[in-house]
Amino acid sequence: MKLRLSSIRARLIAGGALVLLAFMAVTGAALQTAHTDSVRAAYYARLQGTVYLLLADAELDASGALQMPREFAEPRLSLPGSGLYASIRQGGNDQTWQSASAVGKSLPFQRQATVGQWRYAVVNDSADAFLSVSYGVSWVGSSGSVPLVLSVLESTAALDSETRAFRRTLWSWLAGAGLLLLLSQTLLLQWGLRPLRQVSQEITRIEQGEQAEVQGVYADEIGVLTTNLNQMIRQERVRQTRYKEALSYLAHSLKTPLAVLRNALAQPQDLGATVEQQVGRMDRIVQYQLGRAAASGTARFAPYLALAPVAQRIRDSLAKVHAERNLLIQLTCPADLRWRIDEGDAFELLGNLMDNAAKWASSRVTVRLWLDSQTLRLQVDDDGRGFSDTEAVLQLHVRGDEKVPGHGVGLAVVNDLVASYEGQLVLGRSDDGGGRVYVSLPAA
Repeated sequence: MKLRLSSIRARLIAGGALVLLAFMAVTGAALQTAHTDSVRAAYYARLQGTVYLLLADAELDASGALQMPREFAEPRLSLPGSGLYASIRQGGNDQTWQSASAVGKSLPFQRQATVGQWRYAVVNDSADAFLSVSYGVSWVGSSGSVPLVLSVLESTAALDSETRAFRRTLWSWLAGAGLLLLLSQTLLLQWGLRPLRQVSQEITRIEQGEQAEVQGVYADEIGVLTTNLNQMIRQERVRQTRYKEALSYLAHSLKTPLAVLRNALAQPQDLGATVEQQVGRMDRIVQYQLGRAAASGTARFAPYLALAPVAQRIRDSLAKVHAERNLLIQLTCPADLRWRIDEGDAFELLGNLMDNAAKWASSRVTVRLWLDSQTLRLQVDDDGRGFSDTEAVLQLHVRGDEKVPGHGVGLAVVNDLVASYEGQLVLGRSDDGGGRVYVSLPAA
């Protein structure tokens, strides 16, 4: 499968590979350094043991001359060119003893050393590199105290060979482990990202019209996404259906008033009254259908809206419109009441209900909003004559030209809007004998 940088899977694999490569490189370098230091320390410890061996075999004669045996417990000291070389320098008479292994060689032995102190170093000559250990002592004999400098060299060839073998083994195993981990990571990513691929495939089928919405059951991390996606798909389809119905109803409902206007042209004496009547009918039809089409119904994705300011603005506007009637509009709404609803829908809902109540009220309108069990409650009462036919008022898809001003168009729009929010609208009679509209909207 071709990997692209825009793919989440490709990014995770590339990022994981880089992290794994960096981890392997740091781990390998650390292990290699630790092994090299450990092996070098072991070599130095062995050379230190050779120094002790030389001290044990060294003797000074009566004249203070250094006497060394021909054979040593370390056979390489007696084998020329063995790679292990030893030297003892007498400070008093500047005499130097060298092991048989150093015959014919010019080696970089240490010539000076502080008494009682060990010195470790890597020294070089023109052809080779050596591990060097030197130690200074003050030898007390019959002729007095004689300073000695013991120096032991060993070629780094054996050390280099051992570290190279370890390095080859280490990086071979790390490379194999890295490939295995990368393969395992790729398989795990394929398994972990499989739900995302399935969601992508379902969305493609939705776009092609093969299915209506996301149908699979997914993990919690993706379940919220698919649920919201399905909600958006359903709302978009409802909105499209609403637009199509509104256009269809407009085309159908406007036929009658247009035909009446056309016939009125042949009767000039009745033209003015007819035009006024039919234009009013057409205006109500357009308002009704546009109100239904404009209902958002997107509660799940709408921000929380403070409802008190919305209701107060509508109340203040209606008070000015009906100022000559001395209409009392009582509003009860908690100042901190917030609800997830589109602002335009809130104005449409409250505006239509309060406007209809104000039109039919005799002297008082009472509006209450409150929250109960995660449900928004809204009640609008008036003291007018009440509803004569609640079913006709709320019937969906009734032609706009069959409605009268007041409860008709406004409540039909409200009923559609409440339905889009999966709420409930109930008409009844208020305590004053007028109309009551009770709305409940569940939490999204």
